[in-house]
Amino acid sequence: MQYFTYNEPVFRPPAEANSAILQVTLGCSWNRCAFCDMYTSKTFKIRKIEELKPEIEALSKIFLGTKKVFLADGDAFVLSANHLIPILTEINRQFGKLQRVSSYALPREILSKTESELKELRGLGLKLLYIGIETGDDELLQLIHKGETFSSTIDGIHKAHQAGIETSIMIINGLGGKKYSKQHAINSARIINRVNPKYLSTLTLSFPYGEKHFQGKFSGEYVPLTIVELFEELRMFISQTELSNVIYRSNHVSNNLILKGTLSKDKENLLEQIDSVIKETPKGIYPTSSLIL
Repeated sequence: MQYFTYNEPVFRPPAEANSAILQVTLGCSWNRCAFCDMYTSKTFKIRKIEELKPEIEALSKIFLGTKKVFLADGDAFVLSANHLIPILTEINRQFGKLQRVSSYALPREILSKTESELKELRGLGLKLLYIGIETGDDELLQLIHKGETFSSTIDGIHKAHQAGIETSIMIINGLGGKKYSKQHAINSARIINRVNPKYLSTLTLSFPYGEKHFQGKFSGEYVPLTIVELFEELRMFISQTELSNVIYRSNHVSNNLILKGTLSKDKENLLEQIDSVIKETPKGIYPTSSLIL
């Protein structure tokens, strides 16, 4: 059996905890978002199929019987269809029948591929894309240097859905601080209502290198939210959603409140949970730990 080591750090969504992780790229091709320092220690690199084949073989033996493969690093979907197809073909050859292959993606990377290319990738098992849209507010998208707009995000997600590829969408609670909180919540709900993804999750803005580091990258006036204000923003966001059978999770390590449900079936219950915690949480306290329901 052949072995290999990962190029650290490696990140993956919570739902991919039991997946075989294959680094088809190293780092992130964009790497400019104000809120994200996940891949700032790496230089972006595209890995060749010849380099990946022995790793795919090793992973298929280490993760014997696994049903899922996750393509890392930050936005593996930046690879062209011509680059991805041989990788997916080799994954299918070595692993056999899989439930799904998944990857992080940006809307513009979906738009760069033709409908037929997306359908071919779907046919080879790439059935889920994780898309951190972060916010549906155009002003805030500019301030965090996301490189996307409300319209480009909708167009990209719709194109994936039309090809039969499901999406898991991430929104960042507290992303704009106090000044942008209301527009962030309302416009994020607007964009989610337009795309109705399979999965939706909310994360909370965090500062691994300190708040001043974030403020230096954020092109606006940033005033942090207290825990109660974060809950109030989250409540406003959920209250504005009008969705059908969207699996919702707020279970990331950054979250101060764990929520699980299906929108819109569990919408009122989720709002009641948030209201209950708001009443019990002292005002003026800033995030330092997690509350779990």
